[in-house]
Amino acid sequence: MSLTRRRFLTLSAAALALPSGARAQSVARWQGVALGAPATMILAGVTPIAARPVFAAIEAELLRLERIFSLYRDDSALVRLNRDGHIATPPPELLEVLTLAGTLHAATAGAFDPTVQPLWQALATGSDTARARAAIGWGQVGFDTSRVTLARPGMGLTLNGIAQGYITDRIADLLAARGFVDVLVDMGEIAARGQRGDGTGWRAGVATPEGLITQRVTLRDRALATSAPLGTQLAGGVAHILGSGGRVPTRRLVSVSAPRAALADGLSTALCLLDTDETAHALARFQEARLEATL
Repeated sequence: MSLTRRRFLTLSAAALALPSGARAQSVARWQGVALGAPATMILAGVTPIAARPVFAAIEAELLRLERIFSLYRDDSALVRLNRDGHIATPPPELLEVLTLAGTLHAATAGAFDPTVQPLWQALATGSDTARARAAIGWGQVGFDTSRVTLARPGMGLTLNGIAQGYITDRIADLLAARGFVDVLVDMGEIAARGQRGDGTGWRAGVATPEGLITQRVTLRDRALATSAPLGTQLAGGVAHILGSGGRVPTRRLVSVSAPRAALADGLSTALCLLDTDETAHALARFQEARLEATL
């Protein structure tokens, strides 16, 4: 899984965490690779030695989730599904994301559609787009605890519009389970738990693909996701956020906050393809979600 889809957000995975009742006297830093990009993590209020098992657990969780959702690892569950058209005994995390994807598909009049992957590949490689469009259709995806099936030949899924947020949630959950109650995790999408050391909410910026901060948002037990269709472009300058049925982006940027980063991620992706009335209808289905910025 690559972070190039959203380069206007930081390419680091940064967590600033403070265990309940602790003072930020010690700081532990980690540098490595997360989701295919250089990453940095900072834990405040814990010594470097004490942080080692935390960092090790996060590295292991990132690797485990990449083996489910990555489009760039030959051994990932998603790559095997796209290659074979089916996968038996799917990981529960994959089923959880597919379930949310189905909910988003229904709420956004089909704008959120992970089955656009063949079209994305065709546009990226200059292949036959008509054939790729014929393979699109969320209604042809079947899944339960025993199996995931793609019914049409040539079908494929991309979960890049939701999995990054889901992984952000999982890392925030892992830190919370280890006692870090005040946490900011930025992995392309942002999950903010608790508060800053001074008792105020976490502050996050909404940035354009050029790096211009257009708005700042205060977050407390909320997540923030920002999508820009032209943040990454396919051949011919085509926006990387694609809709089924000929949908094209209607906005340059959309930023959404929600209780979970996976929901914010999926909504920010889909709302790039919706008009004002459709956006209002979609947000009405998720009353805890909020449109933070649009361009």
